[in-house]
Amino acid sequence: MEFALSADQKLLQDSLRRALERACPLDRVRRVAADDLPLDREVWRTLCEVGVPALLVPEAFGGLGLSLLDAALAAEELGRHVAPTPFLGTAVLAPLALREAGSAAQQDEWLPRLAAGTCIAGVAIAEAVAGARDGAGVTAHADGTLDGSALFVLDAGAADVFIVADRAGGLHLVRADAQGLTRGALRSIDATRPLGELHFAQVKAERLPNASPVTLARLRSAGWALLAADTLGAGEAMIGQAVAYAKERRQFGRVIASFQAVKHLCAEMAAGLEPGRALVWYAAHAFDALPDEAALLAAHAKSHLSETGTFVARTATEVHGGMGITDLLGLHYWFKRIGFNRQLLGGPERVRHLAAEMQGLVAA
Repeated sequence: MEFALSADQKLLQDSLRRALERACPLDRVRRVAADDLPLDREVWRTLCEVGVPALLVPEAFGGLGLSLLDAALAAEELGRHVAPTPFLGTAVLAPLALREAGSAAQQDEWLPRLAAGTCIAGVAIAEAVAGARDGAGVTAHADGTLDGSALFVLDAGAADVFIVADRAGGLHLVRADAQGLTRGALRSIDATRPLGELHFAQVKAERLPNASPVTLARLRSAGWALLAADTLGAGEAMIGQAVAYAKERRQFGRVIASFQAVKHLCAEMAAGLEPGRALVWYAAHAFDALPDEAALLAAHAKSHLSETGTFVARTATEVHGGMGITDLLGLHYWFKRIGFNRQLLGGPERVRHLAAEMQGLVAA
């Protein structure tokens, strides 16, 4: 059996790569990061033209009805270009939540808007899938209201609606203009994908009627796989830049790429990152094809790429020498993106522990 991409998947990835090369040069990334914008509307418009927001929305609601593997290929390209877009929350987790747990009315209202890219959805599930910090957490009441706070909210800055997880494993729709809801920015190392925090004071919410802890576990698996794919793309970009720089930088009358030590650094990066490609692809494939194995495979992909991505980020910077830490090359945008992916929805230590629980190796 040959596990490889289909012709359509290769076309999707190539089309998205060409579109991002035009719409998302480093100067644009630098400007968005410097201005602290919640997203770049021009880049988002480009993604909408390619159909990225519609990837996981069923065809009945104006989407493409594709698989998580297709979304992972898109995530890889977004990581490669450090694109400042609301992808993980708006184009992945929100459509999945509505598709798997929403009512018919909720799906009719929100899925077509998500597919068209006219709606940005924030996703607040960090406390439910990775553990609460600083006393954060949301409590759902019998009267349909929410109290508490949520940190590390994806795509929060420009969101029109939020998918919010409560302490009991339920999911809720909250409109951005709901009374009693306040939101603020939550600064992180990655300025291309700003996070937010939400505070609820008797906020009226719509419960997703079919939501359960199983739904949250599915969202966690999808998030882990997509973050790993993003790191894969970012790591590939850093290796490419390191090799290109080594071929141009001269020292002692020779390009540094001719030095054995530099060759070994570049080879070690490629050897460390490349096996992660099959792991990411298979984890994303399993989400739809092998749901019973999806959580464990996604955990392996997230933890492995977190470690190898960190190694690549550090080593690629070392190959650049002192230039690697300057803003001139902008290498730090990929470095920070990999670091952001490492910790979001659980760092590798936490994810490995959860994987061990799934396998019965440690007590839950």
